[in-house]
Amino acid sequence: MKFDTPAGINPIDRQNVIGRPQDRLDGPLKVSGLAPYAYERHDVAPDAAYGVMVGSAIATGRIVHIDAADAEAAPGVIAVVTAANAGPLKKADSHTAKLLAGPEVEHFDQAVALVVAETFEQARDAAKLVRVDYAPGKGRFDLAKEKDGAPLSPDGFAKAASKAGDFEAGFKKAPVKIDQTYSTPDQAHAMMEPHATTARWDGDQLTLWTSNQMIAWSVRDTATTLGIDKSKVRLVSPYVGGGFGSKLWIRADALLAALGAKATGRAVKVALARPQIYNNTTHRPATIQRIRIGADKDGVIDAIGHESWSGDLPGGGAEIAAIQTRQLYGGANRMTAHYLATLDLPEGNAMRAPGEAVGLLALEIAMDELAEKVGVDPVELRIRNDVQYDPEKGPSVPFSSRKLVECLRTGAERFGWDRRNPKPGQMRDGRWLVGMGMAVAFRGAPATKSAARIIVDGKGRVTVETDMTDIGTGSYTILGQTAAEMMGVPLDHVTVNLGDSNFPASSGSGGQWGAASSTAGVYAACVAARAAIAQKAGFNADDADFVDGHVVAGNRRVKLGDAAGPDGVTVVDQIEFGDLSKKFAQATFGAHFVEVGVDVETCEVRIRRMGGAFAAGRILNPKSARSQVIGAMTMGIGAALMEELIVDTRFGYFVNHDMAEYHVPVHADVPHQDVFFVDELDDKATPLKAKGVGELGICGAGAAVANAIYNATGVRLRDYPLTLDKILEGLETA
Repeated sequence: MKFDTPAGINPIDRQNVIGRPQDRLDGPLKVSGLAPYAYERHDVAPDAAYGVMVGSAIATGRIVHIDAADAEAAPGVIAVVTAANAGPLKKADSHTAKLLAGPEVEHFDQAVALVVAETFEQARDAAKLVRVDYAPGKGRFDLAKEKDGAPLSPDGFAKAASKAGDFEAGFKKAPVKIDQTYSTPDQAHAMMEPHATTARWDGDQLTLWTSNQMIAWSVRDTATTLGIDKSKVRLVSPYVGGGFGSKLWIRADALLAALGAKATGRAVKVALARPQIYNNTTHRPATIQRIRIGADKDGVIDAIGHESWSGDLPGGGAEIAAIQTRQLYGGANRMTAHYLATLDLPEGNAMRAPGEAVGLLALEIAMDELAEKVGVDPVELRIRNDVQYDPEKGPSVPFSSRKLVECLRTGAERFGWDRRNPKPGQMRDGRWLVGMGMAVAFRGAPATKSAARIIVDGKGRVTVETDMTDIGTGSYTILGQTAAEMMGVPLDHVTVNLGDSNFPASSGSGGQWGAASSTAGVYAACVAARAAIAQKAGFNADDADFVDGHVVAGNRRVKLGDAAGPDGVTVVDQIEFGDLSKKFAQATFGAHFVEVGVDVETCEVRIRRMGGAFAAGRILNPKSARSQVIGAMTMGIGAALMEELIVDTRFGYFVNHDMAEYHVPVHADVPHQDVFFVDELDDKATPLKAKGVGELGICGAGAAVANAIYNATGVRLRDYPLTLDKILEGLETA
């Protein structure tokens, strides 16, 4: 099915199942511990051996020699795999560094060997016996030092630079100016389930039971790396314990498990230890951002410029932190640019809401500074600068839907924003300085082709099969809801099977496109299934409707199972998106509101409450969507107050590489969170008139915390995380 015209009225609009708060279909399996994760597939590999990775002890240089003799002689050891004996390996285009080093080393803790033994304990102990001689090289590990002279990044997901009008001239003549620099640190995904894989070869056929977000991509990359045909690779990933972007591609665990299984002739399990994940896999790169805004005395923007610097390994890409600035606010004169320094740190790559998540941490502080400078309420300032079309391309490219103003007004009213004292440091509750802050949420709404198989059996049961993944996001449920609505059956008459490359290729889970794209793929397959069933039962397909488990047309009513017949009906189709995304700007919007308390003596920050209003098209399942936004807002708390990978600039690695020292929010850090969805249907986004929502909630949340801290204390912080020492220093110098 091609989606190239706006969606009209269709069965989804009935909202008998879609749009209602449904319990998650996978919930009982997960809370009972019966959902099998990648490392737990004892059913398919009861005799599996265990592999433990040996990581590089240097950040850059060469491997001179690996002595594995002691490891190979250790109890239970079956094999030691290195680049020297693994056979020819290629590097997939998705990977910036090789997954198995040799002889060059590209970053700290890059895999250099795998020890395979009968038990995990034996493999772990023997891995310590592998001796590696290195010739270290001189590395570049400090973004601030490498920033000057960094070139524009290559064009990738977004163009490196953009402009409209004459920014420099507009900024120069503006009566009110903001010109500030902000920084965000390297951040880790810190998901619950580690990168883990169980691998088995059956002849020349490889099966990986792995923790992965994008099945089709990873089949491609596995085949490329091993130099085999894609038809020889099967990936199975029905349950994923979180990923946040770190599992968009295969990582070292998958390759090493495959190599270990090949070397031993047995199934092999590999899970990266928690301390290995931070340096061996990917992370969100640090940024340095300069924002300049020129406005009139009423705060209406005429010129806006956003430049961002980040770093990555050679061949990597930039953190596109200025991407939201291209579309969020009006202004005739505009400029954005992303610069990329070469750093020999572990690979930088996608993390929940890449670009906007860190870009809004800077932009929304700058907007708060502008509001204060012109004496306008921060909410009102943003309303004055709202624009209903892409400001870089002009009125000929309107937004498909944009209810930012409604989000701002509704969110402010629900939060009690009118009770805020705009003068910093005036609100107090005992020993706590109290402040309120707000920020806009913005995240693009991309969609991509996605396929599904629909099976209707003789009993009227519907089965959905697609390689779409559920990374804790509720994919099983919304895909089941889509099929139930389209085929006119209750949700409990639908079975959903996910995460297997033997199923039709879906969009996968990433980029906030997963829900919108994969449900559209199921929709397309259901449209085809409805037509096939109607024709089989002798109905005119254009007249037939599917309601209450029946196919209905005119005075004729046939049970769905009878219409499908004893052999049932199986249909595969996919959604393909046309050029609507070129004719219309497509994005999701929201407004965050935060109240903080800052201890007057210790400068400890406590979030007292959070609220947000969001517009993201039709909300497919309000219950799971609310959970998604709550989780994203919580990540915003982490980005604001605590998350920071600390770089040892002498040796080029992240020092705090575990859950004890890489701090993330816990229950005690997260108070009441009010989430409200503004009613919206976007008929130009997908046939379901829905857009993604999973990443929207993190965008802007941390900036709202920063602005609340300023309102509480009068200390303006521009360098994340906003730790108490920075607040204390600000108070002392104020």
